[in-house]
Parts: sequence; structure tokens; C-alpha cells
Amino acid sequence: MPRVVSVFFPTFATDRLRRADPSIPAEMPLVVVARSGSKRWLSAVDANAARLGLHVGMAAAKAQALVHGLRAVDADPAADHAALERLTLWALSQYSPVVAADPPDGIVMDTEGADHLQGGEELMLSGLVNRFRARGLPARAVVADSWGAAYGLARAIREVRVIAKGKTADAVTPLPLSALRLSAETVISLRTLGFQTVGELAATPRAPLSLRFGPEIGRRLDQMFGRVAEPIDPIRCPEIVEVDRAFAEPIGAAETIGKYISLLVRKLCRELQAKGLGVRRTDLIVYRVDNTIQALRAGTAKPVRDVAWLTKLLRDRIERIDPGFGIEKLSLAASMVEPLDDRQIVSGLVEAAEVDVTSLIDILGNRGTLRIYRLAPVASDVPERSVQRISPIADENGETWPMTWPRPVRLMDRPELIEVMALLPDHPPVWFTWRGKRRRVKRADGPERIFGEWWRRTSEWVAVRDYFSVEDEMGERYWIYRSGDGIDPETGSHRWFIHGTFS
Repeated sequence: MPRVVSVFFPTFATDRLRRADPSIPAEMPLVVVARSGSKRWLSAVDANAARLGLHVGMAAAKAQALVHGLRAVDADPAADHAALERLTLWALSQYSPVVAADPPDGIVMDTEGADHLQGGEELMLSGLVNRFRARGLPARAVVADSWGAAYGLARAIREVRVIAKGKTADAVTPLPLSALRLSAETVISLRTLGFQTVGELAATPRAPLSLRFGPEIGRRLDQMFGRVAEPIDPIRCPEIVEVDRAFAEPIGAAETIGKYISLLVRKLCRELQAKGLGVRRTDLIVYRVDNTIQALRAGTAKPVRDVAWLTKLLRDRIERIDPGFGIEKLSLAASMVEPLDDRQIVSGLVEAAEVDVTSLIDILGNRGTLRIYRLAPVASDVPERSVQRISPIADENGETWPMTWPRPVRLMDRPELIEVMALLPDHPPVWFTWRGKRRRVKRADGPERIFGEWWRRTSEWVAVRDYFSVEDEMGERYWIYRSGDGIDPETGSHRWFIHGTFS
């Protein structure tokens, strides 16, 4: 069963206009006017205009009469579609191998087999919506078992929602008829007959509806409830390197699928080599004879053209492919590539070969393990700011670790408050209580004074910390500090904290 994500942009056309013309005041109501002959109506309204009572379908003359200072712009469907295609191509590179535009204001993608690379469906949806909103594109997103269900829910609710597998019928039953992707005339006629929700329409015998309205209502209901497959025709960028293999007779055995995956990888690598490229993300798209599509995505930590390694990454996930009644076509695309020059490696010329862990990173990453990183130094005296997480294969940033005083092996995410007995201003603690246990200090070294970074925030202009390395009677060593210089209360609260432990 596929898992389909529908992304809806409620104010897509007006948002595009604001991005294209930053001079439009943010508080000004903005509408898009479509025309057919002498008839003019609103095809899109922004949030400001909606709050003033304007809505899609309203006559343009009436809207301009109701709202003084309304900014009206003629519709440009070609520009809207081009902008939507750019968003679709971006989603293709980031989230799923099967992504398509859903005009005029949406994107649809099949994320089955790819959501684990984003940490699961909930993290994927929230991250997707947040990234759109950060670019000035308010969005809603829903994942469900069918395109029709995800489409209707994304436009009927105002939140990100994950519909559990097998629960589609319960979720779509209370939706309004407009969620069925029917024409406006059909929806008005159904409401005249007394129908208000999808559930009411689905519980009605199909024959009278088909006799009066034709087969469209039944088809849309079946698509929403997942009874009829609705394949997504994935968008493809002309620059994407892609190879495919069609079969005269459908295939289905895992061994046969693995064999053709190996052939496709060889062909793909030859084309990549001719262009001087290496692949970072590979998409295997499976076309079944029942007109459904499955996709697998494999990523690598660095650009590669290794036939054996790419084949292994894809063949390790063959068990996720459900051939159904047979597979009629396989397609392999390099959806993310980077330059990769040929390098001649001569053995025996180096004394010690560098250990390459990218293979392990690739395996863990394709299993959905997102927290793969290494630590790198940052130019900061404040301990919690002197380290950052970077990609495990990223180049060093040129910074070095501070070497003036020893640092603990384990630095806490957030310093913990402790009770201390110590003489002010510069004496180390005699004892301290941490997590309900009192520890008597046997040895101590310090203080190491660390000043706040005044250029970050005003509260650090005179902030001071005095750090001590202490050892208790059991031989355990801790890194503790006093907030403040022990004299001036403006430099800190003079409370004590534990910030780390030594090995």
C-alpha cells in the first residue's frame, strides 16, 4: 500500500507575487483576478484579503467595491505553474523519488520507502512544512494511503497530520464534498440533493448517482478510499541522469530483480563517468503491470561511481519491493550528483592508508539512522559553544580545540545546579551536593575564568564564570563553575553548576 503526501499552499499565487515584487506592503490586501471574456473573478486571495471577507470566485468588481486600496493583479497561470514545478523539483531532490505537481496549488509525492531517511513520517511532514514556511510559503501537509484522501484532508484541515495505515476511511468520512475533486457544478447539485459530507455520499447506492452525474463521482470515491489505484507520474528534470529497462514479460523474482538492478547500475555509472559526475542519491523506480509505482531511495555520504557498492545498497533493500502481478519496467535515476574526478590509486606508495568509513555511513544512513555526525571545534571560549556537530565526512573548518586548560570528556547539554560550600571569591569548593549526594572535595585546580561573549547579547557584557576541576574522595573528577566573579553581583548569580565529568 502506498503512502501519499499531499502538500497544499493556500495562498500560492499571491505568495509568488509578493516574492516577485517585494515592494508590495505586507499589510496590503492582495488578490489575483482571472478573466474569461468580459467576466472577471478572484482566482486567489491572500490572508489579508480573506480577513476582509473576500474569497475565491467573488466578482472582481464587487471585491474592489468592498475593499478600499485593494491590490489586484491579473492571473498568470504560466508563471504559477513554473513556480510550482520548481518547488516540485526541489522536493524530488530532498524527499521522494516520486513527486509530481498538483496544480494549481499543491504537490503530491509517494513517500513509501523514503520517509525513513527523514526520521519517519511525522518528522518528514513537520520538516517539510517548516522549510516551506521559512521561505514565505504557508503550507499544509497530510500523509495517507491514497492521493485522494491526502488531497482532501490537506485542504480541509489546518494542521499537519499523519493518517495511520488502514485508517483512511475513518478520516475522510466527515470531509465536505469539495474534498472529492469534483467540479463546482457537481458539488452544488449534490448539496441541493441534501448531501453534505463524503460519508453521506459514500453510503448512497452508486447506480442512481451514476445515472444522473455519470461515473466521475464513483471514480473519485474509489480513489479517495484507495479502492482504485491512482498512479503519480513523477516529474523529471532534464539534467537528471536516468537509465531504464522495459521487459517483454513481467518479472517478479528477487533474483531477477537483483540481476537487472546490477545491469542498470553499470549503465548509470558509465553515463556518470562520461560526464565526470558521482552520485549522492539514487532512485530506483519500479513500474508494475497494475499501473502502480514503487520507489526506493539510496543515499551516499560522498559522490561515488562504484558499481559494486551502489548495487549492494540497492539490492539490500529488494525485500521492500512488492512485485504484485509483475514488474514491467525498472528505472534508475541519479537524483543528486556532484563532480567526481577520476583518481589513480597506486598501492604501496603510502605508509598507512587512511581508514574510509563512508561505507558504514552509507549503510546506517539508508537504514534511517539520522544522527550520524562528528564533532568539530568552534572559535569560542564558552564551553557549550566551542563544539559543533558536522557531517562525518565534512572538511575541517580550520579551528583548533582550546589547549589552555583540560576539558572534560563528557560535557553536559545543560549545566546542572549544585549546592556548594566555598570561600569567596577565588577558593575552590570544600564539598558539593549533586543529584542528592554530597561529595567532599579532595583535590581542586582553578579557577579558570571565562568571560561572556559580549558581542552576542547584552546580558553577557559583564558575565563571568570561574571554573574548577575537582576530585572527590572516590577519585571521580568533575568540572564545576560559579556564575559570577564572587564579588560583583552584576557578573552573575554566584550560584554553582556542574558542567561536565572527566574520565
